[in-house]
Amino acid sequence: MTNPNPVSGSPDKEPATEAQEARSEARATPSAPAGDTERAVPATAPKQPAAEGPRPTLGRLFLDNFWAANTVTVTVLAVLLAMLVGAVLIIVSDPEVLATYGYITARPGDALNASWTVVSEAYANLFKGAIFDPDAVGFTAAMGPISETLTYTAPLVFTGLSVALAFRGGLFNIGAQGQATIGVILAAVVGFALPLPPGVHLLVALIAGAAGGALWGFIPGILKARTGAHEVITTIMLNYVAVYFLSWIIIQNGVQNPNRSDAISKPVESSAQLPRLLGDNLRVHAGILLAVLITWFIAWLLNRSTLGFELRAVGENPDAARTAGISVTKTYVLVMAMAGLLAGLGGSNMVLGSTANALTPLVIAQIGFDGILVALLGRLKPWGVLLAALLFGALQAGGNRMQSYSGISLELVTVLQALIVIFVAAPALVKAIFQLRAARAARLQTSLAKGW
Repeated sequence: MTNPNPVSGSPDKEPATEAQEARSEARATPSAPAGDTERAVPATAPKQPAAEGPRPTLGRLFLDNFWAANTVTVTVLAVLLAMLVGAVLIIVSDPEVLATYGYITARPGDALNASWTVVSEAYANLFKGAIFDPDAVGFTAAMGPISETLTYTAPLVFTGLSVALAFRGGLFNIGAQGQATIGVILAAVVGFALPLPPGVHLLVALIAGAAGGALWGFIPGILKARTGAHEVITTIMLNYVAVYFLSWIIIQNGVQNPNRSDAISKPVESSAQLPRLLGDNLRVHAGILLAVLITWFIAWLLNRSTLGFELRAVGENPDAARTAGISVTKTYVLVMAMAGLLAGLGGSNMVLGSTANALTPLVIAQIGFDGILVALLGRLKPWGVLLAALLFGALQAGGNRMQSYSGISLELVTVLQALIVIFVAAPALVKAIFQLRAARAARLQTSLAKGW
């Protein structure tokens, strides 16, 4: 006898209806026989919404978001870790403080008090030299620290953006030092060789410096695009060429200062100097305003323009970008030329600003190599680069006072900068030390070696 109520799981009893296709979603509920659709019941009952608990307070939300492993938190904590390690180095490098640890078991208070005194004094002078001195009297003395910080910041913004832009395009521009060197040479030569009216003279000098840097960036770009030569090797070699070219051109007739016997060029005319923002007694100049403007432009270029999209696409995956119709070779050349242009502007700031007014073998300092650190600390983001350059400028300005007033070696500031970058480049270490929870929406951009 045949069962009048066949089970839906039997394929030879059940007609081919839509219920058969939905069996994978409602296997536990038998479907109705054919022709009896009125008695069919839904596979599952609608779920009741879960009861919502009390909404967290604004302060709790802030703490939860801050203690997440996002880029801002990791960067802030990396700076704190670097300062902590720096404090240990300050203690170890002071013989008098170190001697108190010889009898720490007998009188531990001496060692703790001496350590706190030397560390607090050093970091207090670092703050007073970089931000504000509460004991300063008068406008010039009060604004002097921030003026020095902004003066050191301006060229670092340009070289940091130069390295960051190349990184976003998949190239490692380690040649910002050479590009800035060519930029400072051309800017200085135009600054003292061409008799031009004020305003025009400054503009032409800046354009010359930018063009020189762009040319020095174009060379490794075209070599990369046409021959596949690695940009790290070519830019390193071009750094040496630029440095030796600077040493050679300074002592040439028409360039060397006729009133000096050492290696120094003629001074740049005042008409080609960047105007100072806070008077002649403070060194901060309009280069910092230009740096902010260029930062905004690079941010717009990367995030809003077609060229920026192509640049980022090539940086992420050159093969996919080529398949999509983007010219990878053209992008390589263009991004390196633009990176060189930015570095050239950074070099121009060194001689057209208030840092120096003539060419010397050390006029460019280390702004190109420091730009690599600034770019990494800024997470390759334009506004992040600006903030990182501001931090490095503050460390440089404050380090000068720390050396003068506390007797701390200026090299310790370089160690602090290196420690900051080390901790930023190792976010897993920072997360492990501070027990950071995983961020819900933040992604740590730790692939800092694109292009290798």
